[in-house]
Amino acid sequence: MDLYTGGFFQTNAYALPTPGGHRVLIDAPEGSAEWVRRQGWKIEALLLTHAHIDHVHDAAALVREHGCPYFFHVDGTPLLTDRQAYRRYGLSIDFEPIEGGTGIHIDEATTRDFAGLHYKILFVPGHCPGSVCFYDEPAGKLYGGDVLFAGSIGRTDLPGGDHALLLRGIREKLLPLPDNVIVYPGHGPATTIGDEREGNPFLA
Repeated sequence: MDLYTGGFFQTNAYALPTPGGHRVLIDAPEGSAEWVRRQGWKIEALLLTHAHIDHVHDAAALVREHGCPYFFHVDGTPLLTDRQAYRRYGLSIDFEPIEGGTGIHIDEATTRDFAGLHYKILFVPGHCPGSVCFYDEPAGKLYGGDVLFAGSIGRTDLPGGDHALLLRGIREKLLPLPDNVIVYPGHGPATTIGDEREGNPFLA
């Protein structure tokens, strides 16, 4: 796995090797398309944990350049495809929406294949409508987007946020995972389920 961190909000993207010798990319922050170009990689699939601008900034460029399918929850559609979506919320944010390409809706699933990589999909809204986590159960790795951080949780004061819903999702779907599961979040360092269960003040 290779990590990229970039953009104004220092957002993480994770590139994972596929059996075909290429990469699956989880999230697409600003600068990630150029990072992929420099590495000389071919992206076989783009997985989006949610559709906030800092996670999808380069999504359109990646889909256009690599012709890869992109996977997202249907509830994230407005933020991903509507250029004016943020302006309707009163935010002066403009971005390139995804137009064309192969968009595939994903939802809670026991397992799903992404270019030869298999993840369990956990639907955990609250930070953002349509927020999902990708869980590699055999490897004990969770790519969690902005659901759970080291010592914190995703903010819920943005449009579509719901604090109680986020906490319920974390407690019902993430905290039951084994202690040693590594959480790779959308911002900041990795942590483990055990560490967050024991020491995260938002989950006390």
